[in-house]
Amino acid sequence: MSIYVGNLSYEVNQEDLNEVFTEYGTVKRVHIPSDRESGRPRGFAFVEMESEANEDKAIEALDGAEWMDRALKVNKAKPREDNRNGGGRNNRF
Repeated sequence: MSIYVGNLSYEVNQEDLNEVFTEYGTVKRVHIPSDRESGRPRGFAFVEMESEANEDKAIEALDGAEWMDRALKVNKAKPREDNRNGGGRNNRF
């Protein structure tokens, strides 16, 4: 499973997030999506931790917490939706 971390400062990097989440357990992976055109971070990230129990602890502690002058939004990441079918249009004839 993965954790969604939203409302991030555009200055945040992987090391920053790793440092914060390591307080709650072993971090396996940090991914900060960037805008395709500008290359700038999009203001959210995904963090994978070693165990679901550690993820739950991090979510409980960090959701709504102030960090870098922003209130974090931290929750379980939702599965990625497959939007390859024409942008959500109904393609039935």
